[in-house]
This record gives sequence, structure tokens and C-alpha cells, in this order.
Amino acid sequence: MRILFPLALATALLAAPGAGRDRNAVPAAVPAGKPQSCIPIRGIRESLVRNDRVIDFRMNGRRYYRVTLDQPCPQLGLERRFSYATSLSRLCAQDIITVLQSAPLMRGASCGLAPFQPVTLAKR
Repeated sequence: MRILFPLALATALLAAPGAGRDRNAVPAAVPAGKPQSCIPIRGIRESLVRNDRVIDFRMNGRRYYRVTLDQPCPQLGLERRFSYATSLSRLCAQDIITVLQSAPLMRGASCGLAPFQPVTLAKR
């Protein structure tokens, strides 16, 4: 019984919706206005790292801004977290993000942001 339960659980997880979904898949998005140079930091609810080049920022009011970096930022898609430093109350296209690597926690690559494109994400 102990052997069959983990096997059954693994089978159920593999059959679950989204189990085979690519971790670095970028949801389709439709532009919803002109690209912005900056967004207010206080309005950011969540940053969703999609892969080494794409970050979606979920804002208050369910708005999204997509940043597509000019070049891939190494390990960003794997680690899915970053830090930034700014003296302003805004995050801007010229700001630098730094990938936060785990095990042990340390700084990774630093990469420049790009303009913030307001988007409407496609429903899944």
C-alpha cells in the first residue's frame, strides 16, 4: 500500500490540469495603451517573472504592465525573483534589476529594464 499511494498520487498530479504546462510559457497579451517609462512602486501588487526576458507587473485595480527586456537576463526565469534599488517612488525603464539566486541566497545577474507596456492578459 505504501508503494502504490505515492505512485497513484504522482499519476494524479501528472493528470492534473496544467501539470504539463511549460513553466516559462508567456501568456498572450494585447497592448492596452502606450508604453510607459515608469510605474508607481506603491501601485505594484505582484511581479510575475515569465522567463529570462518577460516580467508582468500586476498593479492595483487589476491592471498589468509587461516589460520585455532587450536581452535575456541570466537565471531570471529559473529563480523568478529580483531586487531593485531606486531613490524615486517609481520603477523606471532605465532602472536595473538584480536576480536573487538561492542556495545560498546571493546576487545574480543585473539587467536593465525596458518600457512598461500596459496589457490585457488573455484568459487561460
